[in-house]
Amino acid sequence: MRKNEHRVVVVGAGYAGMLAAVRLAHRTRRTGVRITVVNASARFTERLRMHQVAAGQELADIRIPDVLAGSGVTFVQGTVTGIDPDTNTVTVEGAPPLGYDTLVYALGSSTDTSRVPGAEAHAFTLNGPQLAARFAARLREVAAAGGAVTVCGGGLTGVEAATEIAENHPGLAVTLLSLDEPGGMMGPKARAYLYRTMARLGVTVKAGKPVTKVLPDAVELAGGELVASDLCLWTTGVRVSPLAADAGIAVDERGLIVVDATLRSVSHPNIHAIGDAAAIRLAWGQIHGTCQSGMPTAQYTADTIARLLRGKPVPPFRFGYFHQPVSLGRRDAVIQFTRADDTPRRAYLKGRAAVIYKELVSSSPPKMHRLSKRMNVSATLSKGGRVTRQPAA
Repeated sequence: MRKNEHRVVVVGAGYAGMLAAVRLAHRTRRTGVRITVVNASARFTERLRMHQVAAGQELADIRIPDVLAGSGVTFVQGTVTGIDPDTNTVTVEGAPPLGYDTLVYALGSSTDTSRVPGAEAHAFTLNGPQLAARFAARLREVAAAGGAVTVCGGGLTGVEAATEIAENHPGLAVTLLSLDEPGGMMGPKARAYLYRTMARLGVTVKAGKPVTKVLPDAVELAGGELVASDLCLWTTGVRVSPLAADAGIAVDERGLIVVDATLRSVSHPNIHAIGDAAAIRLAWGQIHGTCQSGMPTAQYTADTIARLLRGKPVPPFRFGYFHQPVSLGRRDAVIQFTRADDTPRRAYLKGRAAVIYKELVSSSPPKMHRLSKRMNVSATLSKGGRVTRQPAA
């Protein structure tokens, strides 16, 4: 290590981790900063498209080393098994320990199958391309037999998965199971369009009852009702890596790192948490983990670290939601535009215009990663306007 070299380690190379690394490399290219990215897989996971993989489609094979090429960022492939904030060390399975001066914690969330009996044993998830591909292989068998598929969870991921499956396999009986009304966060017009499209694709919606058990051939709802299921996809419930809590970093009740207004750990200021890993509260409320919020946290954190290294003041993080883009198969979609707190505005898009809009959203992160090696590209659609502006001193 060169004298005065500042070591930055980014754990996790999802949407947020990748942007933080390449943007910081560009912002500090003429300074003594060495950036290392650690990720379990060398393949970049497009989480926004996992429902497409589950339905049987193939995605582009984006390799993390290829994206990082020319940026000066070092890639280490391996699973992070421990963080020691006292010695500023990251332990990686199969690799030497990594020392850091600044740590960017970008280990995202995954779907939690542990809370409902049978879900872990009998349900599939979209926790990565390999698991989604395993579901797709089983889906082809079930579709050939004219079987039944259940999708548990009526959030946007569940809606996208159910409609994608139904469009690709029209002979299947597809049922979407949800405790809450699917699309309930949308305005009435966008929600009505979503329901009409699901009906057109043959998706049956059962809402209002929690799933109590997943069986090999059925899903049990509260009250004992059984829904036939030859194949179950689980999209509800979130869990995060226990690494932060195990390391003694301050976390909330969900295991998210508690951060200050500059997205730095309140217990360890040389640790920055971004994306799904951070418990971020703004004036309008708590951020929920999405690519829409994760990318701006990465952009902000890269800029923050660059400013700190130059001894410059750091403004607080500001963010507001802008839209809820939902694909409904490959040929339909609906986009609900929102206020900063993610509540719906009157404006929405549907049909072909929404398909084009959604594809622009889904395809933008990898393009932004590559562009950010050469220029500062903004990933922030909205800073939230007046509701996130700090009052004058």
